[in-house]
Amino acid sequence: MPTRDAHLQFQKWAQQYGPIYSLILGTKTLIVLSSDEVVKELLDKRSNNYSDRQEMYIGQTLCSNDLRLLMMGYGQRWRAFRKMVHALLNISAAKSYVPYQMLENKQMLYQMLHEPERFLENIRRYSNALTTSMVFGWRTPTYEDASMKQLFDGFSEFAAINQTGTAALIDFFPLLRKLPDFVLPTQKKAKDLHKHEKELYLGHWLAAKKAMSDGTIKPCFCVGMAEAQKKDGFSDDQAAYISGTLLEAGSDTTSSTLYAFVQAMLLYPDVQRTAQAEIDKVVGPDRLPTMDDEPSLPYIRGCVKETLRWMPTTILGAVPHAATKEDTYMGYTIPAGAGIMNNVWAINMDPTRSPDPRRFDPSRYINDTQSLSESAANPDATQRDQFTFGAGRRICPGIHVAERSLFLGMSRMTSAFNFTPMKHPETGGSILPDQDRLTQGFVCMPEEFQVKITPRNAKKAELVRREWEEAEQALLDPVTKQWLESPAETVGAEKI
Repeated sequence: MPTRDAHLQFQKWAQQYGPIYSLILGTKTLIVLSSDEVVKELLDKRSNNYSDRQEMYIGQTLCSNDLRLLMMGYGQRWRAFRKMVHALLNISAAKSYVPYQMLENKQMLYQMLHEPERFLENIRRYSNALTTSMVFGWRTPTYEDASMKQLFDGFSEFAAINQTGTAALIDFFPLLRKLPDFVLPTQKKAKDLHKHEKELYLGHWLAAKKAMSDGTIKPCFCVGMAEAQKKDGFSDDQAAYISGTLLEAGSDTTSSTLYAFVQAMLLYPDVQRTAQAEIDKVVGPDRLPTMDDEPSLPYIRGCVKETLRWMPTTILGAVPHAATKEDTYMGYTIPAGAGIMNNVWAINMDPTRSPDPRRFDPSRYINDTQSLSESAANPDATQRDQFTFGAGRRICPGIHVAERSLFLGMSRMTSAFNFTPMKHPETGGSILPDQDRLTQGFVCMPEEFQVKITPRNAKKAELVRREWEEAEQALLDPVTKQWLESPAETVGAEKI
């Protein structure tokens, strides 16, 4: 097993051994699914048997005290919590969040105009503020917010810990868990991370409960979860981890995908010009795109799908599924308890699905009118756009919200700005990133890179400036920068 870029080795094995192969890892079996048809058959069609998780001692026990929904076993508890999350993120609820998305997008563009060198921070604030608005009823007005920094740093550490060889050894050889922490420092790191993470998540949840008792909370997921807690009696710790996990998932994956899109615009200027030409033709020079323009911008919709295919944040399917009962497929026996990996990178990079797969080409999807969720549910696996959101009953419930956040982010950034290479101070040559240099972990993104971001013209700069200043004045408290009134009036306890 390689120490970095494991996705390339899993892809190589798929090319060598075929669409389904297994690894024996210590005392456990991991079965790797590397084709669209195999994923459709097992994770989708037989999802009642392939929605469990293997025991993850480091990730779920030590890092999460068995509270993290992402790693929770398939059962009544998971299904109840998943139902709550679905109420927050389903298609009808997702439409009501567009005002949140538009406001945060306007601030992101404004900050890109004035602080283009901090574009990663601005993208992260955009996705984080949207998620805190939906989950807790308050927005993150500045990247300097200590809680947001802790969230991103903590999730990066969580991903890194769970990607280490030591974590795998402890998972695969349970006897090692009896060793003291000074022999296995990964165990201590995991316990320390849980302590700090729990403080963050519990603080957010208890603050939301207090705001509810004070009558000051805006409509959000926590309102409904508090009602469910009264009915079902789950702990504050569990509630904190449900809301906190939603926060980390919504913040990290959306921002990483938008970051990858900026890199694609830098590396493929022909795509950038084509995208801008479509926006100019449909939207015109006097405004920036909105969700109402989406049906008329098929190339931009293609940019969303292609970014998710070309740079999948869940590069190896995040966390493997597990088989509840023994099964057979293609003549193979799949034992009960085996881990089932969705080899996202190999499928997304399959040249029979996407010719020249490492080229960023949104025109692959120019005739694809499916939404991301419709594509995932397509009975013909070859017609699915990409596999980044997972499959089966464990598919990411945020897919509807993410699609709108990504469309607004990509269309409006491309409409307002040009993305060009920085110049080397000595040679004057263009500084271009390597598109295959990725961060490590089960959730990844491009390694940090430089880009020159400039408004396309003076009129675009004025549009960006005016949109944010008008929204800020009309919608936000001048001191706290929080919503004066929530636009998502349909999202609250009655919806949850």
